[in-house]
Amino acid sequence: MAEKVSGPASYFPSIEKTYGKSIDHWMKQLKKTKDMKHMDAVNWLKTEHGIGHGHANALVAVFRKENGLS
Repeated sequence: MAEKVSGPASYFPSIEKTYGKSIDHWMKQLKKTKDMKHMDAVNWLKTEHGIGHGHANALVAVFRKENGLS
């Protein structure tokens, strides 16, 4: 049985379905924000890519954690 995903990554299937792009795509886009604060990166996704707040926050949280920026 597959392990249940929790936390910010639990939004990933919905993000891929809603915006039609892979999580890998969004992680590559977020490399442009590595020098930004968390909320600045969230706002960047919202304004530049039209991503909703919850989805943007989840993407940024995982990106920052995976890249040691937390």
